[in-house]
Amino acid sequence: HTLEEVGQQFSVTRDRIRQIEAKAIAKLRSPRIATEALDN
Repeated sequence: HTLEEVGQQFSVTRDRIRQIEAKAIAKLRSPRIATEALDN
C-alpha cells in the first residue's frame, strides 16, 4: 500500500501516516521496546 492508500483507509493524511511510521520504526530500533514486542 502507498502512504496515500493507508491514509484513506484510516481517514488521515499521508503526512500523518509518515509520522506514525517514523515513530513505529524508531520504537523498533530501540532494543528494549523491540525485545518486549518480540516477547509478546
